[in-house]
Amino acid sequence: MKKRVIVFLVLGGLLVGGLVYWLVLWQVPQKQIDQTPATNQQQSELEESIGIKNIHLFYYAQGQDEDENGNIQCSRQGLVPVERQIATSQTLIQDTIQILLQGKLMQEEKNAGISTEYPLEGFMLVNTALQDDVLTLEFADPQNKTVGGSCRVGILWFQIEQTAKQFEGVNQVRFTPEDLFQP
Repeated sequence: MKKRVIVFLVLGGLLVGGLVYWLVLWQVPQKQIDQTPATNQQQSELEESIGIKNIHLFYYAQGQDEDENGNIQCSRQGLVPVERQIATSQTLIQDTIQILLQGKLMQEEKNAGISTEYPLEGFMLVNTALQDDVLTLEFADPQNKTVGGSCRVGILWFQIEQTAKQFEGVNQVRFTPEDLFQP
C-alpha cells in the first residue's frame, strides 16, 4: 500500500511539474530580446565605456605595392592597416606608436604578405607633441637603424606617419631629430 502511495505521489509530482513547465515556457509571453547587431557607434561607445579602443597599425604588403611590370614602388600604396585593441589612455597616440614599433604581426597577417622591419634595435619613441594639427614625434636612434636605402626608409617613415594620422587633430607628422630616415 505504501508503495502505491509513493508511486502515486511521484507521478502526480511529475504531472504537476510538467504542467508548470508547459505554462511557463510555452503559454506565458516571453520578453522580447533585441538581437539586432550593434552599430559601429554603439560598439565604439561600449568599448570606450570599458576602456578599450580599436586602433590601426600600418604595416607593409609588398604585393600591393607593385606596378604593372611587378616592380616594387616603395610607396604608401603598400601600407596595410592591421587592427588592434588597446586600453584607452591620455597618451593614446604615443601608446599606439609604441605598439607599431614592436612590430608584432600575427601569423595570418604574415601569411597574407604583410611585413615590417620593426622592431629596430635601440630605436625608441622619446616624446610626442601635438600643436596646431602637427604631431611632432621625437625618437632616439643611437645605432642609426633608420638609415639605409630610400625604399626601406620611406616605408619605415610611412608606417609611422599613417599610424599617427588616424587620430583626430593629426594632419601632419614631423620627426625629430631630422637625421632620421635618411637614405
